[in-house]
Amino acid sequence: MTFIENVINIITKYHTLLLDGLGYTMLIALTGTIFGLIIGLLTGIIKTIPMSKSPILKFLQKLVNFIIACYVEIFRGTPMMVQSMVIFWGYAFMNDGNTLPLIPAGIFIVSINTGAYMTEIVRGGIISVDKGQFEGAYSVGMTHWQAMTNVIIPQVMRNILPSISNEFVINIKDTSVLNVIGVMELYYMANKIQTMTWNIFETYLIICVMYFIMTFTITRILRVFEKKLAGSDTYTICGSQSDPNAEIRVKKEKEEFR
Repeated sequence: MTFIENVINIITKYHTLLLDGLGYTMLIALTGTIFGLIIGLLTGIIKTIPMSKSPILKFLQKLVNFIIACYVEIFRGTPMMVQSMVIFWGYAFMNDGNTLPLIPAGIFIVSINTGAYMTEIVRGGIISVDKGQFEGAYSVGMTHWQAMTNVIIPQVMRNILPSISNEFVINIKDTSVLNVIGVMELYYMANKIQTMTWNIFETYLIICVMYFIMTFTITRILRVFEKKLAGSDTYTICGSQSDPNAEIRVKKEKEEFR
């Protein structure tokens, strides 16, 4: 059979396996990114809590911040493939050989790995917000949690959306390492197909194209969301005392309401 015939044969005969692998890849990548973002937001908020004056609370804050720092450094400083093996087989070691369900295990591994990166992304996003935003929130009686959830985090989410999009795309590709514990994502399915057909190059070329289509499509969709959140490039600040255009516009709007 020719190269083209082999490719067509793989697609027609094993399309169910390829689509199953594609679905599991998207499920793990999307869910892992969402949970990782939640971890990043929670740890980001905790790390920015002002130090308490109470010695006990201050000690607890430092302890929590130390634990978060260790978590971030460990999971950012080791490969996800190694983390997968340690977590999956470590659980089995502590539970008499009983292993975690594969898909939940894959989601868990991707989530905590992503959470380590998201923690630093969120922290950078919080730092980038002007300190006057914090001071203004505190001046009207908001607690740290209220200030973060109502004032700071909405601005942070807009600022870090490109980084979140990048993490999602990275997770789509990094799910391939989960095949070492038997998670049936796209790469695992391709490996299974090539052992049955011995068409190694054709099989991996097909999934290469599938990965590219996934990442390219999702990147373009997320860029549309980024542009929507960024708003219009041209606008007028209504009510400004220093911008004459703003004053004119305000007058026109008042006249329209009469």
